[in-house]
Amino acid sequence: MGNGDTASEAVGRAKSYFLINAMVSNSLTFALGPKLLNGNEEDGEEKQGDDESDGEEEEANEQTSLLPDHVQHEGGKAAARTGKHAKHYYKKLHPWMQEAIKFSYSFLNAPLIGAVIGAFIGLTPPLKKAFFADPKEGGFFKAWLTTSLENVGELFAALQVIVVGVKLASAMRKSRRGEESGDVPMMPLFIVNFMRHIIWPAISIPLMWYLAKRGTLGQDPILWFCMMLFAVGSPAMKLTALADCSGASNKEKMSIAKFLTISYLISPLICLAVVGSLKATQAAQGS
Repeated sequence: MGNGDTASEAVGRAKSYFLINAMVSNSLTFALGPKLLNGNEEDGEEKQGDDESDGEEEEANEQTSLLPDHVQHEGGKAAARTGKHAKHYYKKLHPWMQEAIKFSYSFLNAPLIGAVIGAFIGLTPPLKKAFFADPKEGGFFKAWLTTSLENVGELFAALQVIVVGVKLASAMRKSRRGEESGDVPMMPLFIVNFMRHIIWPAISIPLMWYLAKRGTLGQDPILWFCMMLFAVGSPAMKLTALADCSGASNKEKMSIAKFLTISYLISPLICLAVVGSLKATQAAQGS
């Protein structure tokens, strides 16, 4: 902690730093991840289009619209017309411009859009007051909207753990019956966890210590400590959400569930990086 900081203030700043890191990480994950899982983004888009065209013939699921049929029909027609005009102008562009637009469009995902909306609200005093102030002080959105969104956000991690558990249980049942249940190659598993728990701490801790000693990272030791740990730890549970969003097969989802389960079994290794980061931060402060 810095001079004059209370424990709650230090924890609050650490949360802010990790939230910024999560926003950047999630934006990159959901922008580049589908390409890595699907192999070809265009194939994924064609598959999605086929699924949408056959949506009326399928049984209702979590993606079934709750809007009346005529509203869905008119909305679909409007979207089709807009897409047709957009493709017409898109094909007239130079190939390098098309690639630049396609690459930029991949970053227009939910995490980035949510972060931009949150930053806009937080940096606009009237909106910040309306969303986050006490209801008695003018925060008329907080009691029913902001609190509800906070509760939903806090459920995300717990729900991802449940999803992984369900996929793992399904994989174990199929394995006992001799059916295909996904596999986890040992070499990639070892490489990923060795990089996350050993190599990255060995790189980030000395590097951040050196930059902190030179004054490049400012005078906040909480920031130094957080930056030492940003790249450390087991793969995030958001991989399951990424698999669902990218249309991965059930076999791939079960493989991801097994991979995450094994990774989190060895996650206590992060204690080495935490202790090392703490000692390096103290050394950088000159204590």
